[in-house]
Amino acid sequence: MKRIQYGMYGGPELMRLDEFELAAPGQGQVAVKVKFAAINPIDWKLRNGQMKIVTGKAFPRAMGFDFAGTVTAVGPGVTRFVPGDAVFGLARFKESGALGEAVIANETALALKPGNISFEDAACLGTPGVTAWNGLLDKARLTAGQHVFINGCTGAVGEAAVQIARMHGAVVSGTCSAATMARARALGLQNVFDYRTTDLSKMRERFDVVYDTAATMTTALGLSLLREDGVFLDLDPTPGKFIRSVFNRRLKPIVCTPRPDILDSLARAAEEGKFRMPIAEIVPLNEAIGLVTALEAGRKLGGKGLVAMA
Repeated sequence: MKRIQYGMYGGPELMRLDEFELAAPGQGQVAVKVKFAAINPIDWKLRNGQMKIVTGKAFPRAMGFDFAGTVTAVGPGVTRFVPGDAVFGLARFKESGALGEAVIANETALALKPGNISFEDAACLGTPGVTAWNGLLDKARLTAGQHVFINGCTGAVGEAAVQIARMHGAVVSGTCSAATMARARALGLQNVFDYRTTDLSKMRERFDVVYDTAATMTTALGLSLLREDGVFLDLDPTPGKFIRSVFNRRLKPIVCTPRPDILDSLARAAEEGKFRMPIAEIVPLNEAIGLVTALEAGRKLGGKGLVAMA
């Protein structure tokens, strides 16, 4: 079997498509034959070593988080899945490995793929959907009728956040590029602003929730856009922000944390046609390094980039 991996932390030139042997699933783990994997910025952030305090010094290291495929084996204690199940979800954070022909995932980071959802679409749901859910529902406790502002509303997490917020009855506004404003309006945003020409510091409206899914806002700006009891969700968590959030409960740094209830809810929403991430390009595994490199360099797709394993 093959997967994309690297032998040290650093730039895109370190990625290799190498042979590997998949380990047997351990306690609470599931082995999955991957059909499609989705590319996310976290993939190259880990490879660059931005989180090596967590990922450690063992090499080679695999790449990729989001995938959809078929269960081939389950480890001791697994009760939610059996071999042959079609599933989607996230690979383990430290080990990664979705950008390959097979992967080991924790049972708690998987959900059954709805029958009316393709493997391609299912592969896109994990990281964007879970991250949006973690912010809006786990941290902000979003309720119907609240006003939400999403900075970067047509990025992957932003688009997921728009859909989840509207599913829960929120009124949503946000920023995006001029080129994607039509798509944002089609998602049902009340007000859409061009991030290049809008000075958010001069905006008069205040919001119950501000979610900086683009990770470009200063904390001061995000907090200034809140109503009295509002919450600022920050997708650029740093140690300093976590410390500050202890003293300022309106600041909530967000880390993608999958759970079965979240993934099952995303599966139901997708099955009902309420949640979907657009797909922009699909490449075979032997061309995946080129696509990852281009996205890391700033190429915009207008949707998810996928890797097909067969």
